[in-house]
Amino acid sequence: MIVDRSRGAWRHGRFGDIVEMLRAGDCLVRNTTKVIPAKFEAFRNSGARVGGLFLRELGPGRWACLLSNVRRVRDGEQLQLGTSGWHMAIASRGERGECEVVVDPPDAATDVLAQVGRTPLPPYIRRDDDDSDERRAEDVSRYQTVFAQAPGAVAAPTAGLHFTAELMKTIAAKGVGFADVTLHVGLGTFQPVVVEDLADHDMHSEWYEMTSAAAARIRESRSSGGRSVAIGTTSVRVLESVAANGELAAASGWTKLLIYPPYGFRATDALLTNFHLPGSTLLALVSAFCGYELTMSAYAEAVREKYRFFSYGDAMLIV
Repeated sequence: MIVDRSRGAWRHGRFGDIVEMLRAGDCLVRNTTKVIPAKFEAFRNSGARVGGLFLRELGPGRWACLLSNVRRVRDGEQLQLGTSGWHMAIASRGERGECEVVVDPPDAATDVLAQVGRTPLPPYIRRDDDDSDERRAEDVSRYQTVFAQAPGAVAAPTAGLHFTAELMKTIAAKGVGFADVTLHVGLGTFQPVVVEDLADHDMHSEWYEMTSAAAARIRESRSSGGRSVAIGTTSVRVLESVAANGELAAASGWTKLLIYPPYGFRATDALLTNFHLPGSTLLALVSAFCGYELTMSAYAEAVREKYRFFSYGDAMLIV
């Protein structure tokens, strides 16, 4: 779906139509985060299974993660990670199942997860009936954008999943530039809103980076009349987190930026995004960019036309 904010209208199309919607001089902003095998299993001495999802590395051998079935696990009890030689113990427990664990030996989390982890597919994608090596390899390949480079995400920036290498070449041949940024997608992006006032929503921090080269490319494009076209809400969060501190320049750190109506966008001129669920911060961001009434009307049309939602769903380009 292509939504025109200035006209308050939309039309339907195929994803390949994006080539015609982009103009020479535009700059596509891509989130190059790479999904890591963040889902793992740990076992008690009894053989009881504890499911886990790695969130972030806090220091050597110290992780923040979500754990299930841990009510009977004692703090300090040694759990075996998969069938490997690594063990972990719970150091502290937080809200919503988040725990801090100590992993021994204290190897880099990426090295450990490469051995014991799996692709953290969304829960609505089930693999219970087919857990073969071939299926796992397919998930690793498909749940990743073609421009993924920087390992660290526990979920894919799904708007980028629509692109192929061939489509990127076609877009580049039209004179469209690219600016690569990074935001490691965490659970905060998908945490449902349970408060009445969005201002009270506790947004999780996510790590981001914009290089000086990316910032210069975006500034040059916009100064020449081109548009900053964000691929996904995660790219928007990088753009607006950096722009909130002034002119676009090299920056990195942790952002808790929560965008909801009304919001004055500083560095985003167009947005490509998937269709999001009610009660999500993602839909709040889209509503801020597109306008609440137009967003709701476009979504009603998407439901009537049976557009697909979720990670492998359809896309909306808002210009």
